[in-house]
Amino acid sequence: MTEQVIQGYLEKHGFGQFSPKAVLFDMDGVLYDSMPNHAIAWQESMKTFGIHMTANDAYATEGARGIDTIRMMVKQQQGRDISLEEAQRMYDEKTRLFHLMPEAKMMPGIQDLMKKIHADGLSIGVVTGSGQRPLIERLLRDFNDYLDESRIVTAYDVKRGKPYPDPYLMGLEKAGNLKPWEAIVVENAPLGVKAGVAARIFTIAVNTGPLEDDILKNAGANLVFPTMVSLAEHWAI
Repeated sequence: MTEQVIQGYLEKHGFGQFSPKAVLFDMDGVLYDSMPNHAIAWQESMKTFGIHMTANDAYATEGARGIDTIRMMVKQQQGRDISLEEAQRMYDEKTRLFHLMPEAKMMPGIQDLMKKIHADGLSIGVVTGSGQRPLIERLLRDFNDYLDESRIVTAYDVKRGKPYPDPYLMGLEKAGNLKPWEAIVVENAPLGVKAGVAARIFTIAVNTGPLEDDILKNAGANLVFPTMVSLAEHWAI
């Protein structure tokens, strides 16, 4: 992390110091290479409800609560406002299809990165737009050396999902009532980057999907890396 970038972050927000105590990770596309599966599940499930959704739509809306994405798409394409209950039923079908697919592999480089973060004495949290219990249980199984449930923020912990700051503000709270300058966000999607930036946290984007780097930069990312392996290699606090 360059001193110049950190100084720019501090000046932008009027903070006097940058002293990270925690790293808050998004889940899909960051901890797991799961976005290709999500994109297929989104397209196939929404088709059954008469909603046209592309793979790029799935990546562009990643990080938002699923029910919020569905309500937005229905409003745009069908011109109607649907209830949370109807959106949840549609999201349940997307979830069903997702879990029929092969389990996504852990993102290459993530274990090395977490090992370095842990060695630096920082805690690790997860802030995800998902609320699916099997995924949370997998998180706890795969990253049990670094993570416990008290530091996981899900869709059910907030009323407003990404790109609002609420999920990452909750992440700060669960990490020990930290201030924004005491954490780092690691994201891969524009909505997630916007949420981290809105929470005034130093936000790193890792471009593990098909979107252009500029989309992540324009969302406000302080740094952009091409892969998790690259971030792990360059990690230094």
